[in-house]
This record gives sequence, structure tokens and C-alpha cells, in this order.
Amino acid sequence: MEIKTSSKFVAELIGTFGLVLFGCGAAAIAGANTMGGLSGLGLLGIAVAFGLSVVVFAYAIGGISGCHINPAVTIGVLLAGRMSVKDAVIYIIAQFIGALLGAFVLQQILNGQLAGFSAGEWAYGANGWGKGYQNEYGTASAFMIEAVLTFIFLFVILATTSKVGNGTMAGLAIGFTLLLIHLVAIPVTGTSVNPARSFGPAILAGGQALSQLWLFIVAPIVGAAVAAGVWRALEPKE
Repeated sequence: MEIKTSSKFVAELIGTFGLVLFGCGAAAIAGANTMGGLSGLGLLGIAVAFGLSVVVFAYAIGGISGCHINPAVTIGVLLAGRMSVKDAVIYIIAQFIGALLGAFVLQQILNGQLAGFSAGEWAYGANGWGKGYQNEYGTASAFMIEAVLTFIFLFVILATTSKVGNGTMAGLAIGFTLLLIHLVAIPVTGTSVNPARSFGPAILAGGQALSQLWLFIVAPIVGAAVAAGVWRALEPKE
């Protein structure tokens, strides 16, 4: 069955929108202790939100677009020889638009607090590093963890969706991998491994989140490119 390019575009846009809204929303709205005696989700809850978002959309739109919802994934799949440059460009545009829309909706929800909302630095679940962010890791640590964990993420994706992988379980494997990644990286960078996921919140947050966005674009792409090269070397030949 031939799937229209427009359908793939919309699927990637909606999937990335949902990932940002659920994942960053869990961090920004419910991540910390809140008023009224409700306990915050904490690190584990935020990690679960991101991981389950990928699982949900993998089964919702996987049959339409493959559910990349991440420019690093699209670049990795492109370098692995599984898609065209044209489709990759369309996917990436859709992902950035979806991420920005997701962050915008999150921003409007947060602005609706009756007591008032002050965005501050790294708002809306934005990624970052250094002085004032999480446990205050340096640039080298932030770059390393983003590149290495993206490498692992892409390797799992390429392996589970290959001819020798278990396609029916790929969504779960990929989602749980992202959950594990968040458990490690949230204290360091807030966890990106996804340029679009970082782009949406950073554009609206501005300040340091926007000035540090480059790392969350470059490091995941580096990790994805290495993963594609490693998988092409290891992939069983027919």
C-alpha cells in the first residue's frame, strides 16, 4: 500500500507534538511537588512519560511514517540507507513544527495558572547544562552523554526494525530504551537525544535554553551518524 507523503508529514508532526506535550509537560507541570498536597512525578515519572509516549505513537503512526518523531532518528535511518533524502527533509520539517506546537500548547497551559506563572530560565522542560541547571554538569559531559545515548538509541532502533529484528516488539523495545536513557541523562541535561524535542521548548523559553540549543542538535546527530555506520557494518548481509 502506497502511503502519501502528506500523510507521513502529518503523522510525524502529530507524533512529535505528542512527545513534547506529554514528555515536557510531565517535566514542567507535574515533575516537581505541586500545590494541594500532590506529589511530583520525579525523575522516574518523567522518564516513564517520555518512554510511553514513544511506545504509544510507535503503534499509532508506525505503520504510516515509521514513527521517527526525532530528527536524529530520521538522519540515522537515512544514513543506514532506509529512506530517501526527500523524505528525510519532509520528516524533519514536520518534527520541528510538531515540537514547536507541542511546546506552545504547554506554554499556554502553564500561563493559565491563576496564581501566575514565571517562565524563568530553561522553562517548558527545556534542555540545558552548566551553572544553574540541574546538577550543573559541564559542556563536555553534556555533549558526551547526549551523543553516546543517542548512539545507543539509534542502534536499538535500527536493530529492532531490521529484517533480523522482532518488528512486533520494536515499539516496546524503543520506548523502554528511551525510558532508560532518561533515567541516566535527566540529571545531566534533562535528556534530549532529539533535536526537535529540544527545539520547541528552547524557542519559547529563550535565554540560556536557546543559546545552548546547538549542543542538542549537534550531539544527537553525531551519535545517530555513528550508530548508522556501526549498524551497516554489523547488519547481516543476504
